[in-house]
Amino acid sequence: MTTNIKLAWRNLWRNKRRTLITVSSIFFGVLLSAYMTSMQEGSYSKMVEIVVKFYSGYMQVHHEDYWENKSINNSFDYDQAMINKLKFHPEVNFVIPRLESFGLASAEELTRGAAIFGIVPDVEDQLTGIAGKISSGKYLQANDDGVVIGDGLARFLKLQVNDTLVIITQGYHGISAAGKFAVLGLIKHVSPEFNKSIIYMELKTCQSFLGADNKLTSLVVNVAGNDAMNRTMKNLKQEIKSPYSVMSWEEMQPEIVQQIESDRAGGVIMKAILYIVIAFGILGTIMMMIAERRREFGVMISIGMQKSKLAGVLFIETLFIGLLGIISGIAVSLPLIFIQAKNPVPLTGETAKLMEDFGFEPYMFFSTAPEVFWQQAISIFIISALIGIYPIVSTLKIKEIKALRG
Repeated sequence: MTTNIKLAWRNLWRNKRRTLITVSSIFFGVLLSAYMTSMQEGSYSKMVEIVVKFYSGYMQVHHEDYWENKSINNSFDYDQAMINKLKFHPEVNFVIPRLESFGLASAEELTRGAAIFGIVPDVEDQLTGIAGKISSGKYLQANDDGVVIGDGLARFLKLQVNDTLVIITQGYHGISAAGKFAVLGLIKHVSPEFNKSIIYMELKTCQSFLGADNKLTSLVVNVAGNDAMNRTMKNLKQEIKSPYSVMSWEEMQPEIVQQIESDRAGGVIMKAILYIVIAFGILGTIMMMIAERRREFGVMISIGMQKSKLAGVLFIETLFIGLLGIISGIAVSLPLIFIQAKNPVPLTGETAKLMEDFGFEPYMFFSTAPEVFWQQAISIFIISALIGIYPIVSTLKIKEIKALRG
């Protein structure tokens, strides 16, 4: 076997130009495929991060009627026993109580719809890290009676820190809720959509304002990732009974899941076309090599070399060509993609505006997940192995007399 490998390696470099051209085609295919996959997975990861880390968490517990009709009337009592029950699961990192509502935010003659979040400041910061995103003023403290608002909302309403914000909404069981709140801080929210509409209040202040004492609309349950979420969800679905329900972020945001799946399917088609081009490039080289060396093969078989051994050498040559392209492609794509992951590409013009309209940051993000690289390596290796069948079949069908005459 060692002799076959040495022969295959030496044969490759008997025609360096042909070998390098083929390896180059595989190299660029791997590079482009890895780059495209990284860009796709990076955008998916950012979408999920915005949904999970800056809003929903991986799971939420609600009243069973809340998600279909997001009314404060479908809230439930703050229950420490329920929170302790959720925290008992080993993969649960923390549980965050919230009271959410919607209302009109006003200043002078300006008015805009807003999302109102009643939060426990230090607990909420564990998930969203919003304390570090304060662009002006200060973050909420326990028992604060002011608000922190998105700086996009502040710009629209022409508000600054220490100005007064008027909020008008409907409280618990239809009571009218209107109040004036000092703007304690402005937050640069990672979601452009939230940045234009978010209002954070301390939980007790929000409960009092909405006439919903000791009420919550959700308990955000956070875990390490999707795998941990799937394991924990199975247990929680069995434990959480009516009038409560537990939902994963995928159930709460099905449009995000559908968008990722449809876009990923489009990416598979593009990569399939790229792989077909690579496959024909390798196949063309192998066919040309077999045709050029037919007389050589005839001589080798005539002097006693077994056809099976010759076929094995040619198969190894094909694998070597694929491996060289894979290794060089991965070697170049690794540092390139790691640099891109650290420095997302900013988008401008209409593309940036479109991204912001959909609630996403106007950047092109990249992923350094291992599957970005090994998927390309395995795909090209399989293609090379399949193409390697051709020289085996061709060699086994060689007629020595015809080959010598060729």
